[in-house]
Amino acid sequence: MESYALIDQLSEHESVEVVCQVFGVSRSSYYEHRQQKTRVDVERLSLRAEVNRRFSASRGAAGSRTMTAMLKESGISIGRFKVRSLMRELGLICRQPGPHAYRKATVERPDIPNHLDRQFNAQQPDLVWCGDITYVWTGVSWSYLAVVLDLFSRRVVGWAMSSRPDADLVVKALDHAWIQRGKPARVMFHSDQGSQYGSTKFRQRLWRYQMRQSMSRRGNCWDNAPMERLFRSLKSEWIPDSWYSSLTEARRDIGSYLMGYYNWQRPHTVNGGMPPAVAEEKLTTLSGIS
Repeated sequence: MESYALIDQLSEHESVEVVCQVFGVSRSSYYEHRQQKTRVDVERLSLRAEVNRRFSASRGAAGSRTMTAMLKESGISIGRFKVRSLMRELGLICRQPGPHAYRKATVERPDIPNHLDRQFNAQQPDLVWCGDITYVWTGVSWSYLAVVLDLFSRRVVGWAMSSRPDADLVVKALDHAWIQRGKPARVMFHSDQGSQYGSTKFRQRLWRYQMRQSMSRRGNCWDNAPMERLFRSLKSEWIPDSWYSSLTEARRDIGSYLMGYYNWQRPHTVNGGMPPAVAEEKLTTLSGIS
């Protein structure tokens, strides 16, 4: 107690000197440590802000691996360990889906074989497209989303939403893709065995566009795995837990995800961490594909 009272009577400089002597530490080391504690790490604060912004843009879906890829794509050199540390400091926990089991089957539709046969790595854009339908709650009833995906870079090239899961829905999605991509010919179009894709109206549209049709074996989701993965990401990462209040709201928000965030910002493992649209542009430029 007397020692503490004595220290209280000393000046700050003298107190520091006494304490440093007691612990065997030089005064310069003490002052350097104190300066480090008060110094603001501007670079780290900037990185934290960028991580927080991108996490919010992903609606809480981006984990440390995805976040690292997004930052590197934008020119920020950073490792996953540091990203994980920054996310921990900010209290950011990503939304990720749990494991999902698929049923298996081996039956094909005789008149529309499975030409694709799980060969999901297309060598150029507009060589193979996949299509599928999923459902979304929109206030008072279910609405239905049809999407067309280009297997070259997993880019969404067309989509449509409707209150009815009929042939018109998948035709609208196909029309959207065909026009968006400059009316390509000789594309293989793969889907499951949904009645919409086997309808006369849809098959006639494929014939008009000079497309070859391929269908999965009945009940085998692995035969159209890229589409399953896309819908899984949409529902687990983007669609609000409370769903949507109307079809109009759903169209606006889901369209923003598919043609904006998913195509241009969300890293994809198939593309080495590049978003689908970015990967397509870079890969076609490097290979000279027009």
